[in-house]
Amino acid sequence: MMVNLFSVFDPSTISNLSLNWMTTFLGLIMIPMSFWFIPSRYTYAWNTIMINLHKEFKTLVGYKTINKGSTIMFISLFSMIMFNNFMGLFPYIFTSTSHLSMTLTLALPLWLSFMMFGWLNNTKNMFAHLVPQGTPPILMPFMVCIETISNLIRPGTLAVRLAANMIAGHLLLTLLGNTGPMLSLPLLLILVTTQIMLLMLESAVSIIQSYVFAVLSTLYSSEIN
Repeated sequence: MMVNLFSVFDPSTISNLSLNWMTTFLGLIMIPMSFWFIPSRYTYAWNTIMINLHKEFKTLVGYKTINKGSTIMFISLFSMIMFNNFMGLFPYIFTSTSHLSMTLTLALPLWLSFMMFGWLNNTKNMFAHLVPQGTPPILMPFMVCIETISNLIRPGTLAVRLAANMIAGHLLLTLLGNTGPMLSLPLLLILVTTQIMLLMLESAVSIIQSYVFAVLSTLYSSEIN
């Protein structure tokens, strides 16, 4: 029995010992064996997705740094987040990406590494980003403050956006599911249909949010070049 509605996101099922965070690597177990036999339909489909993502990220990062393997990091980030989002849609599987401790662990080191690299290697370029082109001189001090604040909150917005989207859908599914035993048969059929539609929506949100996280991280990295 749940103590409260948010207990479905509680990683501590056993005092001081929880294996729920191991679901982060559960996506590797769910990959079918035929994926590893080349060629197969799974490898063809996944390689097609990876090639398209590489082309997309190549455009965002810029052609000067593409030979250094910059897109591999962002494709891996997209894959990891998407696997974790999908795993959370299965019953009784812990959703690690619905916790800020997971999303901040991904966003904060990325942002810090971009900032350190940019300020150490491209200091003039980083200063130039603080004042947009065409800003009137009287507004320059205010724009520096605004751009600095917007830059500092980037890891927080990345982490909160992903966690909030994962929590919102799961809470809605939990709220509707708890009303099932109290409904009549016609209303129960409507509820099941609604749950299936919401599950399809959450599947789309899982892909979209992982893509948004990876694309925004790519855009942040392109500003330091």
